[in-house]
Amino acid sequence: MGQRVSEAIHIHCLTLGYDRHPAVHHLDGSIAPGDLLALVGPNGAGKSTLLKGLVGEIPVLDGRIERGTSPGAVAYLPQAAEIDRSFPLSVLDLVAMGLWRRLGAWRSLGRGRAACEAAIAAVGLSGFEARPIGTLSGGQFQRALFARLIVQDARVILLDEPFTGIDARTVGDLIALIRGWHEQGRTVVAALHDFAQVRAHFPTTLLLAREPIAWGPTATVLTPDNLERARHLSEAWDETAAICRHDHDAHDHDQQHDHHHHGQHDGHDHHHDHGHGSPREAAE
Repeated sequence: MGQRVSEAIHIHCLTLGYDRHPAVHHLDGSIAPGDLLALVGPNGAGKSTLLKGLVGEIPVLDGRIERGTSPGAVAYLPQAAEIDRSFPLSVLDLVAMGLWRRLGAWRSLGRGRAACEAAIAAVGLSGFEARPIGTLSGGQFQRALFARLIVQDARVILLDEPFTGIDARTVGDLIALIRGWHEQGRTVVAALHDFAQVRAHFPTTLLLAREPIAWGPTATVLTPDNLERARHLSEAWDETAAICRHDHDAHDHDQQHDHHHHGQHDGHDHHHDHGHGSPREAAE
């Protein structure tokens, strides 16, 4: 039990962004071990930014993330558009990259080859081991990337739009793999845009619109009111806003946010200014 508790991810008044401009802010909550969590929200809501922050790819601008495991122990699958498929790799080479953390970049596959071949078979690509990744269809390439995740054997798995642009059969097979990971007690966080998929397969949802709108059971998060509020906030966002600092020692701030520390947002208690003359804006 102690090991599972140590795998929790705790987020405290988190702000993430680029070039000192926040893309996600005022996020409080916890991702419990074994959670199957969907990240949803309008385009540009900060879903990819949050995943990059959780894996340690971008710096925290304000607040903090407490991980029970190091960022390197987390498996992360970015959007397919961010992955260069022109590199001359075979499917087996791609999947074997999941072993690098354990074997090192230049160690021979050796006994790891059997694990790679088993993962390739598990995603339905037996016989594709020598196929160059540049010749794969979108669905086949995503299957190969999921095989790499299998080989990584991480307790925390982050997926950014894993079903975009692939066929329905592949989506069904990959969802089955995700549900299998969930049944094994692994933590899975996926950025998704298909609400039907979220309602059918993800028991917990975080609705983002640069700030949290609601975080909790999917049925209580994906309500018309919450979705409309997310759309409105996303449209009103000021891309040039500075970081909205919070006072770590302010008693009134602690009271305001205390009920969020366990990931429970009701979607109606945040009314933060987005850089429109707020006195809490950073003067930088």
